[in-house]
Amino acid sequence: MAFFIERTMTTHNTINHKKILHLAGPMILANISIPLLGMVDTAVIGHLDSAHYLGGVAVASLIFSFLFWGFGFLRMATTGLIAQAHGEANEKLSLKILQHSLILALCIAIGILLLQSPISRLAFTIIDSSELITKAAVTYYDIRIWSSPAILINYVILGWLIGKSLTTQALYLVLSVTISNMILDLIFVNVFGMNVDGVALASVIAEFIGLFVGIKLLMQHGVGRALFSQDHDTHLTDQNWFNLHGNIFIRSLCLIFSIAFFTAQGAKQGEIILAANAVLVNFIVLMAFVLDGFANAIEVIAGKAIGSKNKHQLRQGLILTGVWTFSLASLFSVSYSLFGSGLISLLTSIPEVVSIANQYLIWLIIMPVVAVWSFLFDGLFIGATRSVEMRNTMLFSTFICYLPAWYLLQGLQNHGLWFALLIFFAARGISQAFYLPKILAFK
Repeated sequence: MAFFIERTMTTHNTINHKKILHLAGPMILANISIPLLGMVDTAVIGHLDSAHYLGGVAVASLIFSFLFWGFGFLRMATTGLIAQAHGEANEKLSLKILQHSLILALCIAIGILLLQSPISRLAFTIIDSSELITKAAVTYYDIRIWSSPAILINYVILGWLIGKSLTTQALYLVLSVTISNMILDLIFVNVFGMNVDGVALASVIAEFIGLFVGIKLLMQHGVGRALFSQDHDTHLTDQNWFNLHGNIFIRSLCLIFSIAFFTAQGAKQGEIILAANAVLVNFIVLMAFVLDGFANAIEVIAGKAIGSKNKHQLRQGLILTGVWTFSLASLFSVSYSLFGSGLISLLTSIPEVVSIANQYLIWLIIMPVVAVWSFLFDGLFIGATRSVEMRNTMLFSTFICYLPAWYLLQGLQNHGLWFALLIFFAARGISQAFYLPKILAFK
Protein backbone atom coordinates (compact mmCIF):
# COMPACT_ATOMS: atom_id res chain seq x y z
CA MET A 1 0.00 0.00 0.00
CA ALA A 2 2.76 2.47 0.95
CA PHE A 3 4.64 1.76 -2.31
CA PHE A 4 1.50 2.39 -4.34
CA ILE A 5 0.84 5.68 -2.55
CA GLU A 6 4.37 6.96 -3.11
CA ARG A 7 4.23 5.94 -6.79
CA THR A 8 0.95 7.77 -7.40
CA MET A 9 2.30 10.84 -5.62
CA THR A 10 5.38 11.01 -7.82
CA THR A 11 3.63 10.37 -11.12
CA HIS A 12 0.61 12.64 -10.58
CA ASN A 13 0.94 15.48 -8.09
CA THR A 14 -2.78 16.25 -8.06
CA ILE A 15 -3.57 14.86 -4.60
CA ASN A 16 -0.96 14.29 -1.92
CA HIS A 17 -0.69 14.11 1.85
CA LYS A 18 -0.21 17.87 2.13
CA LYS A 19 -3.43 18.51 0.20
CA ILE A 20 -5.34 16.02 2.35
CA LEU A 21 -4.12 17.63 5.57
CA HIS A 22 -4.82 21.13 4.23
CA LEU A 23 -8.45 20.15 3.71
CA ALA A 24 -8.89 17.88 6.71
CA GLY A 25 -6.84 19.74 9.33
CA PRO A 26 -9.16 22.74 9.88
CA MET A 27 -12.22 20.47 9.76
CA ILE A 28 -10.74 18.12 12.36
CA LEU A 29 -10.20 21.10 14.67
CA ALA A 30 -13.71 22.33 13.93
CA ASN A 31 -15.23 18.90 14.41
CA ILE A 32 -13.34 18.24 17.65
CA SER A 33 -14.88 21.36 19.15
CA ILE A 34 -18.41 19.98 18.69
CA PRO A 35 -18.06 16.81 20.82
CA LEU A 36 -15.91 18.78 23.26
CA LEU A 37 -18.89 21.05 23.70
CA GLY A 38 -21.02 17.97 24.38
CA MET A 39 -18.45 16.84 26.92
CA VAL A 40 -18.50 20.27 28.58
CA ASP A 41 -22.31 20.07 28.75
CA THR A 42 -22.00 16.59 30.26
CA ALA A 43 -19.28 17.64 32.70
CA VAL A 44 -21.13 20.79 33.84
CA ILE A 45 -24.38 18.88 34.41
CA GLY A 46 -22.63 15.66 35.52
CA HIS A 47 -21.14 17.41 38.53
CA LEU A 48 -24.48 18.59 39.86
CA ASP A 49 -25.98 16.69 42.77
CA SER A 50 -28.26 14.30 40.88
CA ALA A 51 -28.09 11.97 37.86
CA HIS A 52 -31.52 13.05 36.60
CA TYR A 53 -30.10 16.33 35.25
CA LEU A 54 -27.63 14.35 33.13
CA GLY A 55 -30.40 12.01 32.02
CA GLY A 56 -32.63 14.98 31.15
CA VAL A 57 -30.01 16.53 28.90
CA ALA A 58 -29.41 13.11 27.26
CA VAL A 59 -33.12 12.63 26.53
CA ALA A 60 -33.65 16.19 25.25
CA SER A 61 -30.49 15.96 23.14
CA LEU A 62 -31.96 12.82 21.61
CA ILE A 63 -34.96 14.83 20.40
CA PHE A 64 -32.74 17.52 18.91
CA SER A 65 -30.71 14.82 17.19
CA PHE A 66 -33.85 14.00 15.22
CA LEU A 67 -34.63 17.65 14.54
CA PHE A 68 -31.16 18.97 13.73
CA TRP A 69 -29.07 15.98 12.65
CA GLY A 70 -32.06 14.82 10.62
CA PHE A 71 -31.77 17.98 8.57
CA GLY A 72 -28.03 17.52 8.20
CA PHE A 73 -28.74 16.98 4.49
CA LEU A 74 -28.71 20.79 4.29
CA ARG A 75 -24.97 20.67 4.96
CA MET A 76 -24.13 17.43 3.14
CA ALA A 77 -26.09 18.02 -0.07
CA THR A 78 -24.84 21.60 -0.25
CA THR A 79 -21.22 20.44 0.10
CA GLY A 80 -21.51 17.82 -2.65
CA LEU A 81 -23.31 20.08 -5.10
CA ILE A 82 -21.06 23.08 -4.44
CA ALA A 83 -17.90 20.95 -4.76
CA GLN A 84 -19.04 19.63 -8.15
CA ALA A 85 -20.00 23.13 -9.34
CA HIS A 86 -16.60 24.35 -8.10
CA GLY A 87 -14.92 21.58 -10.10
CA GLU A 88 -16.80 22.80 -13.17
CA ALA A 89 -15.80 26.43 -12.34
CA ASN A 90 -19.51 27.35 -12.49
CA GLU A 91 -19.93 30.21 -10.01
CA LYS A 92 -23.45 31.03 -11.14
CA LEU A 93 -24.56 27.50 -10.34
CA SER A 94 -22.85 27.71 -6.94
CA LEU A 95 -24.84 30.84 -6.10
CA LYS A 96 -28.09 29.23 -7.26
CA ILE A 97 -27.43 26.18 -5.04
CA LEU A 98 -26.75 28.45 -2.05
CA GLN A 99 -29.96 30.42 -2.66
CA HIS A 100 -32.14 27.31 -2.87
CA SER A 101 -30.52 25.72 0.16
CA LEU A 102 -30.95 28.82 2.35
CA ILE A 103 -34.62 29.10 1.41
CA LEU A 104 -35.16 25.43 2.23
CA ALA A 105 -33.38 25.81 5.60
CA LEU A 106 -35.48 28.82 6.55
CA CYS A 107 -38.74 27.09 5.59
CA ILE A 108 -37.84 24.01 7.65
CA ALA A 109 -36.90 26.16 10.66
CA ILE A 110 -40.22 28.04 10.53
CA GLY A 111 -42.04 24.70 10.35
CA ILE A 112 -40.19 23.39 13.43
CA LEU A 113 -41.06 26.49 15.47
CA LEU A 114 -44.71 26.34 14.45
CA LEU A 115 -44.91 22.64 15.36
CA GLN A 116 -42.77 22.76 18.52
CA SER A 117 -45.65 21.82 20.88
CA PRO A 118 -46.85 18.76 18.90
CA ILE A 119 -43.24 17.64 18.44
CA SER A 120 -42.65 17.91 22.19
CA ARG A 121 -45.79 15.97 23.11
CA LEU A 122 -45.04 13.20 20.61
CA ALA A 123 -41.39 12.90 21.60
CA PHE A 124 -41.98 12.69 25.34
CA THR A 125 -44.82 10.23 24.81
CA ILE A 126 -42.52 7.92 22.86
CA ILE A 127 -39.51 8.22 25.18
CA ASP A 128 -40.04 6.22 28.35
CA SER A 129 -38.14 7.85 31.24
CA SER A 130 -38.70 8.82 34.88
CA GLU A 131 -40.69 11.89 35.95
CA LEU A 132 -37.59 13.80 37.08
CA ILE A 133 -35.71 13.10 33.84
CA THR A 134 -38.73 14.11 31.75
CA LYS A 135 -39.17 17.37 33.67
CA ALA A 136 -35.52 18.32 33.12
CA ALA A 137 -35.71 17.32 29.44
CA VAL A 138 -38.85 19.43 28.83
CA THR A 139 -37.13 22.47 30.35
CA TYR A 140 -34.16 22.00 28.04
CA TYR A 141 -36.38 21.43 24.99
CA ASP A 142 -38.56 24.50 25.48
CA ILE A 143 -35.51 26.77 25.39
CA ARG A 144 -33.25 25.03 22.88
CA ILE A 145 -35.94 24.82 20.19
CA TRP A 146 -35.50 28.53 19.46
CA SER A 147 -32.04 27.91 18.04
CA SER A 148 -33.58 26.13 15.03
CA PRO A 149 -33.28 28.95 12.44
CA ALA A 150 -29.65 29.67 13.27
CA ILE A 151 -28.62 26.00 13.30
CA LEU A 152 -30.20 25.11 9.96
CA ILE A 153 -28.93 28.21 8.15
CA ASN A 154 -25.47 27.57 9.60
CA TYR A 155 -25.64 24.05 8.11
CA VAL A 156 -26.03 25.55 4.64
CA ILE A 157 -23.27 28.12 5.11
CA LEU A 158 -20.94 25.44 6.45
CA GLY A 159 -21.72 23.20 3.46
CA TRP A 160 -20.98 26.06 1.07
CA LEU A 161 -17.65 26.80 2.74
CA ILE A 162 -16.54 23.15 2.71
CA GLY A 163 -17.64 22.66 -0.90
CA LYS A 164 -15.55 25.71 -1.88
CA SER A 165 -12.52 24.16 -0.08
CA LEU A 166 -12.66 27.03 2.44
CA THR A 167 -12.12 24.70 5.37
CA THR A 168 -10.25 27.28 7.47
CA GLN A 169 -13.25 29.61 7.25
CA ALA A 170 -15.52 26.69 8.14
CA LEU A 171 -13.35 26.27 11.24
CA TYR A 172 -13.97 29.90 12.20
CA LEU A 173 -17.73 29.39 11.94
CA VAL A 174 -17.79 26.24 14.06
CA LEU A 175 -15.42 27.63 16.69
CA SER A 176 -17.50 30.78 17.06
CA VAL A 177 -20.41 28.58 18.10
CA THR A 178 -18.63 26.07 20.28
CA ILE A 179 -16.33 28.43 22.18
CA SER A 180 -19.12 30.88 22.97
CA ASN A 181 -21.32 27.96 24.00
CA MET A 182 -18.71 26.57 26.38
CA ILE A 183 -18.13 29.97 27.98
CA LEU A 184 -21.86 30.62 28.38
CA ASP A 185 -22.35 27.09 29.82
CA LEU A 186 -19.89 27.83 32.62
CA ILE A 187 -21.32 31.30 33.27
CA PHE A 188 -24.98 30.26 33.39
CA VAL A 189 -24.48 27.08 35.46
CA ASN A 190 -21.47 27.80 37.66
CA VAL A 191 -21.96 31.56 38.15
CA PHE A 192 -25.72 32.08 37.90
CA GLY A 193 -26.65 28.72 39.46
CA MET A 194 -28.79 27.52 36.57
CA ASN A 195 -28.93 23.84 35.51
CA VAL A 196 -30.37 22.39 32.29
CA ASP A 197 -32.02 25.72 31.47
CA GLY A 198 -28.61 27.40 31.50
CA VAL A 199 -27.08 24.80 29.19
CA ALA A 200 -29.99 25.18 26.75
CA LEU A 201 -29.90 29.00 26.78
CA ALA A 202 -26.15 28.93 26.15
CA SER A 203 -26.74 26.82 23.03
CA VAL A 204 -29.36 29.21 21.64
CA ILE A 205 -27.23 32.32 22.06
CA ALA A 206 -24.13 30.59 20.67
CA GLU A 207 -25.90 29.44 17.50
CA PHE A 208 -27.01 33.00 16.69
CA ILE A 209 -23.46 34.23 17.29
CA GLY A 210 -22.39 31.61 14.75
CA LEU A 211 -25.03 32.81 12.29
CA PHE A 212 -23.66 36.34 12.46
CA VAL A 213 -20.13 35.02 11.81
CA GLY A 214 -21.40 32.85 8.93
CA ILE A 215 -23.06 35.80 7.21
CA LYS A 216 -19.86 37.82 7.54
CA LEU A 217 -17.87 34.96 5.96
CA LEU A 218 -20.24 34.77 2.99
CA MET A 219 -19.88 38.51 2.44
CA GLN A 220 -16.09 38.27 2.62
CA HIS A 221 -16.15 35.73 -0.21
CA GLY A 222 -18.27 37.74 -2.57
CA VAL A 223 -21.76 36.60 -1.61
CA GLY A 224 -23.58 39.85 -0.94
CA ARG A 225 -26.45 41.43 -2.78
CA ALA A 226 -26.17 38.79 -5.50
CA LEU A 227 -27.71 36.35 -3.02
CA PHE A 228 -31.04 38.18 -3.41
CA SER A 229 -30.89 38.39 -7.20
CA GLN A 230 -32.61 36.07 -9.66
CA ASP A 231 -30.66 34.34 -12.42
CA HIS A 232 -33.15 32.93 -14.91
CA ASP A 233 -30.41 31.53 -17.14
CA THR A 234 -28.97 29.13 -14.53
CA HIS A 235 -31.11 26.16 -13.58
CA LEU A 236 -31.04 23.36 -11.06
CA THR A 237 -32.70 20.09 -11.95
CA ASP A 238 -35.44 20.32 -9.34
CA GLN A 239 -36.28 16.62 -9.34
CA ASN A 240 -32.67 15.58 -8.77
CA TRP A 241 -32.16 18.37 -6.23
CA PHE A 242 -35.11 17.28 -4.10
CA ASN A 243 -34.26 13.59 -4.50
CA LEU A 244 -30.73 14.27 -3.27
CA HIS A 245 -32.00 16.03 -0.14
CA GLY A 246 -34.75 13.49 0.41
CA ASN A 247 -32.49 10.44 0.20
CA ILE A 248 -29.91 11.97 2.55
CA PHE A 249 -32.75 12.89 4.90
CA ILE A 250 -33.90 9.24 5.02
CA ARG A 251 -30.30 8.14 5.58
CA SER A 252 -29.91 10.63 8.43
CA LEU A 253 -33.19 9.60 10.05
CA CYS A 254 -32.05 5.98 10.07
CA LEU A 255 -28.76 6.95 11.70
CA ILE A 256 -30.47 9.06 14.33
CA PHE A 257 -33.10 6.40 14.91
CA SER A 258 -30.32 3.90 15.59
CA ILE A 259 -28.73 6.16 18.21
CA ALA A 260 -32.14 7.08 19.61
CA PHE A 261 -33.10 3.43 19.87
CA PHE A 262 -29.83 2.78 21.66
CA THR A 263 -30.55 5.58 24.15
CA ALA A 264 -34.16 4.52 24.68
CA GLN A 265 -33.22 0.90 25.35
CA GLY A 266 -30.59 2.09 27.82
CA ALA A 267 -33.21 4.26 29.56
CA LYS A 268 -35.39 1.19 30.11
CA GLN A 269 -32.55 -0.31 32.15
CA GLY A 270 -32.62 2.56 34.66
CA GLU A 271 -31.20 6.02 35.33
CA ILE A 272 -27.66 4.79 36.00
CA ILE A 273 -27.38 2.77 32.76
CA LEU A 274 -28.87 5.71 30.82
CA ALA A 275 -26.38 8.13 32.37
CA ALA A 276 -23.42 5.74 31.86
CA ASN A 277 -24.33 5.21 28.20
CA ALA A 278 -24.74 8.98 27.77
CA VAL A 279 -21.18 9.45 29.05
CA LEU A 280 -19.79 6.74 26.74
CA VAL A 281 -21.64 8.03 23.69
CA ASN A 282 -19.45 11.13 24.02
CA PHE A 283 -16.51 8.83 23.10
CA ILE A 284 -18.28 7.80 19.88
CA VAL A 285 -19.22 11.38 19.05
CA LEU A 286 -15.64 12.57 19.59
CA MET A 287 -14.31 9.81 17.33
CA ALA A 288 -16.96 10.43 14.67
CA PHE A 289 -16.38 14.15 14.44
CA VAL A 290 -12.60 13.80 14.25
CA LEU A 291 -12.79 11.11 11.55
CA ASP A 292 -15.31 13.30 9.74
CA GLY A 293 -12.48 15.77 9.13
CA PHE A 294 -11.05 13.33 6.59
CA ALA A 295 -14.56 12.51 5.37
CA ASN A 296 -14.98 16.24 4.68
CA ALA A 297 -11.71 16.15 2.74
CA ILE A 298 -12.87 13.32 0.48
CA GLU A 299 -16.21 15.13 0.02
CA VAL A 300 -14.37 18.07 -1.52
CA ILE A 301 -11.93 15.91 -3.51
CA ALA A 302 -14.68 13.64 -4.87
CA GLY A 303 -16.94 16.54 -5.80
CA LYS A 304 -14.21 18.46 -7.60
CA ALA A 305 -12.89 15.30 -9.30
CA ILE A 306 -16.33 14.39 -10.62
CA GLY A 307 -17.02 17.99 -11.64
CA SER A 308 -13.76 18.09 -13.61
CA LYS A 309 -14.07 14.45 -14.84
CA ASN A 310 -10.82 13.37 -13.17
CA LYS A 311 -11.03 9.68 -12.21
CA HIS A 312 -7.40 9.44 -11.16
CA GLN A 313 -7.82 12.28 -8.68
CA LEU A 314 -10.82 10.54 -7.15
CA ARG A 315 -9.02 7.20 -6.69
CA GLN A 316 -5.89 8.86 -5.34
CA GLY A 317 -7.88 10.98 -2.89
CA LEU A 318 -9.79 7.97 -1.58
CA ILE A 319 -6.59 5.96 -1.00
CA LEU A 320 -4.80 8.73 0.87
CA THR A 321 -7.76 9.73 3.02
CA GLY A 322 -8.34 6.03 3.75
CA VAL A 323 -4.80 5.65 5.08
CA TRP A 324 -5.12 8.72 7.29
CA THR A 325 -8.59 7.82 8.54
CA PHE A 326 -7.72 4.25 9.53
CA SER A 327 -4.52 5.38 11.23
CA LEU A 328 -6.44 7.92 13.28
CA ALA A 329 -9.13 5.36 14.16
CA SER A 330 -6.45 2.98 15.43
CA LEU A 331 -5.06 5.79 17.58
CA PHE A 332 -8.51 6.30 19.10
CA SER A 333 -8.72 2.62 20.04
CA VAL A 334 -5.34 2.75 21.74
CA SER A 335 -6.17 6.02 23.50
CA TYR A 336 -9.50 4.74 24.83
CA SER A 337 -7.75 1.64 26.11
CA LEU A 338 -5.12 3.66 27.97
CA PHE A 339 -7.05 6.74 29.07
CA GLY A 340 -10.76 5.81 28.85
CA SER A 341 -11.28 5.39 32.59
CA GLY A 342 -9.73 8.75 33.32
CA LEU A 343 -11.91 10.43 30.72
CA ILE A 344 -15.03 8.91 32.26
CA SER A 345 -14.07 10.36 35.65
CA LEU A 346 -13.64 13.78 34.05
CA LEU A 347 -17.14 13.64 32.60
CA THR A 348 -18.97 12.65 35.79
CA SER A 349 -18.22 12.36 39.48
CA ILE A 350 -21.26 10.21 40.30
CA PRO A 351 -19.69 6.95 41.64
CA GLU A 352 -22.39 4.59 40.32
CA VAL A 353 -22.23 6.10 36.83
CA VAL A 354 -18.40 5.92 36.76
CA SER A 355 -18.45 2.26 37.82
CA ILE A 356 -21.06 1.19 35.26
CA ALA A 357 -19.46 3.17 32.41
CA ASN A 358 -16.13 1.42 32.99
CA GLN A 359 -17.84 -1.97 32.61
CA TYR A 360 -18.78 -1.12 29.01
CA LEU A 361 -15.59 0.72 28.02
CA ILE A 362 -14.38 -2.32 26.03
CA TRP A 363 -16.96 -1.58 23.32
CA LEU A 364 -15.53 1.91 22.85
CA ILE A 365 -12.05 0.41 22.42
CA ILE A 366 -13.27 -1.86 19.60
CA MET A 367 -15.63 0.64 17.95
CA PRO A 368 -13.19 2.99 16.10
CA VAL A 369 -11.46 0.41 13.88
CA VAL A 370 -14.83 -1.13 12.96
CA ALA A 371 -16.78 2.10 12.37
CA VAL A 372 -14.03 3.97 10.52
CA TRP A 373 -15.05 2.79 7.04
CA SER A 374 -18.61 4.04 7.33
CA PHE A 375 -17.33 7.57 8.05
CA LEU A 376 -14.85 7.52 5.17
CA PHE A 377 -17.35 6.17 2.65
CA ASP A 378 -19.99 8.66 3.77
CA GLY A 379 -17.65 11.42 2.64
CA LEU A 380 -17.12 9.76 -0.73
CA PHE A 381 -20.85 9.25 -1.29
CA ILE A 382 -21.63 12.86 -0.34
CA GLY A 383 -18.99 14.31 -2.66
CA ALA A 384 -20.21 12.05 -5.46
CA THR A 385 -23.85 12.95 -4.59
CA ARG A 386 -24.71 9.22 -4.58
CA SER A 387 -27.70 9.68 -2.30
CA VAL A 388 -29.59 6.57 -3.43
CA GLU A 389 -26.70 4.35 -2.37
CA MET A 390 -26.38 6.23 0.94
CA ARG A 391 -30.06 5.65 1.62
CA ASN A 392 -30.04 1.98 0.67
CA THR A 393 -26.97 1.03 2.70
CA MET A 394 -28.34 2.80 5.76
CA LEU A 395 -31.75 1.10 5.47
CA PHE A 396 -30.02 -2.28 5.14
CA SER A 397 -27.73 -1.66 8.12
CA THR A 398 -30.53 -0.41 10.36
CA PHE A 399 -33.40 -2.77 9.65
CA ILE A 400 -31.70 -5.91 8.36
CA CYS A 401 -28.66 -5.89 10.68
CA TYR A 402 -28.97 -3.62 13.73
CA LEU A 403 -32.52 -4.28 14.96
CA PRO A 404 -32.39 -8.08 14.43
CA ALA A 405 -29.00 -8.16 16.18
CA TRP A 406 -30.43 -6.27 19.17
CA TYR A 407 -33.41 -8.64 19.31
CA LEU A 408 -31.18 -11.72 19.35
CA LEU A 409 -28.75 -10.21 21.88
CA GLN A 410 -31.28 -8.90 24.42
CA GLY A 411 -30.25 -11.56 26.88
CA LEU A 412 -26.88 -9.84 27.25
CA GLN A 413 -28.69 -6.68 28.40
CA ASN A 414 -26.54 -3.55 27.98
CA HIS A 415 -23.61 -5.55 26.55
CA GLY A 416 -26.01 -6.89 23.93
CA LEU A 417 -27.10 -3.33 23.13
CA TRP A 418 -23.51 -2.22 22.57
CA PHE A 419 -22.77 -5.33 20.48
CA ALA A 420 -25.74 -4.57 18.24
CA LEU A 421 -24.48 -1.01 17.74
CA LEU A 422 -21.08 -2.39 16.73
CA ILE A 423 -22.76 -4.67 14.18
CA PHE A 424 -24.63 -1.65 12.81
CA PHE A 425 -21.42 0.26 12.10
CA ALA A 426 -19.76 -2.80 10.58
CA ALA A 427 -22.74 -3.41 8.28
CA ARG A 428 -22.62 0.17 7.06
CA GLY A 429 -18.98 -0.03 6.01
CA ILE A 430 -19.36 -3.42 4.32
CA SER A 431 -22.50 -2.47 2.38
CA GLN A 432 -21.00 0.86 1.28
CA ALA A 433 -17.87 -0.88 0.00
CA PHE A 434 -20.10 -2.86 -2.39
CA TYR A 435 -20.72 0.35 -4.39
CA LEU A 436 -17.10 1.52 -4.59
CA PRO A 437 -16.30 0.14 -8.10
CA LYS A 438 -19.37 1.86 -9.53
CA ILE A 439 -18.55 5.22 -7.94
CA LEU A 440 -14.89 5.13 -8.92
CA ALA A 441 -15.83 4.34 -12.54
CA PHE A 442 -18.12 7.36 -12.91
CA LYS A 443 -18.75 8.76 -16.38
